[in-house]
Amino acid sequence: MDSAVAESGQDDVATPVSDAAKKLGRAIVVTSGKGGVGKTTTTANLGIALASRGARVALVDADVGLRNLDIVLGLESRVKYHVLDVLEEKTTLDEALVKDKRCETLSLLAAAQTREKDDVDTGKMRELIGALRERFDYVLIDCPAGIEKGFVNAVAGAEEAIVVCTPEVSAVRDVDRVVGLLGNRFKPQLIINRLRPALVKKGKMLSVDDVNGILHLPLLGVIADEPEIIVTTNKGEPLALRHEGQTAAAYHAIAARVAGEDVPAPTVESKENFGDKLRAFFGGRKA
Repeated sequence: MDSAVAESGQDDVATPVSDAAKKLGRAIVVTSGKGGVGKTTTTANLGIALASRGARVALVDADVGLRNLDIVLGLESRVKYHVLDVLEEKTTLDEALVKDKRCETLSLLAAAQTREKDDVDTGKMRELIGALRERFDYVLIDCPAGIEKGFVNAVAGAEEAIVVCTPEVSAVRDVDRVVGLLGNRFKPQLIINRLRPALVKKGKMLSVDDVNGILHLPLLGVIADEPEIIVTTNKGEPLALRHEGQTAAAYHAIAARVAGEDVPAPTVESKENFGDKLRAFFGGRKA
């Protein structure tokens, strides 16, 4: 498996970068290893938050056979073509990209629903991500669960990684394995998802320090486990479309951090303190 990742176009030895290459957008794979931790929800909300800042963003669903990103974004009725149609030259990239009418600079490239991950040519996937980087500031790739062919395809064209981890021992173990496969060249950063402060205080859930005491990754932020996320996801209306509320603010703060801004990492273990920090950063007043 390690060799498969190494063959995904990422070289250990740095090579000179041309002026044209410097203008390419950033390709970031959102992964975790374990399924059901919120990769797709994170990809959708982060993409929307980045697009709301004026960035050109492409979201690529790499979960061939089990696509969900279109549903989470509320764009399923508008999907006519998918990633394999583009790779197999059955349609053009322009025809396959679905633009989100709510965010003018956000586009989706859906996965095939009735095909298999083995149908994807990894080399062509790498070329496709390269083509998207020429058009967009950010290309976020929603990685399928596991560390097999789907994972290899998803990381093929990426240069960076965001790993999503829930505060569970099994999730932490899987993320630790994925980080080992990615290596330092992907510069992995961490989002801890579905944290419940009350359970952490009772000692029934791992804390942020517990999780990152094992993973030792730069922390982009923490997202609370709130029923509202499930409700809005089922409606195809990701929370990041809003600009109010603790969780929406957290996604937007994470987007700012991805963009390189000096924003405090959102947490849910001290809500009032984090809210004060956000208001101070964005120049707002206290409630």
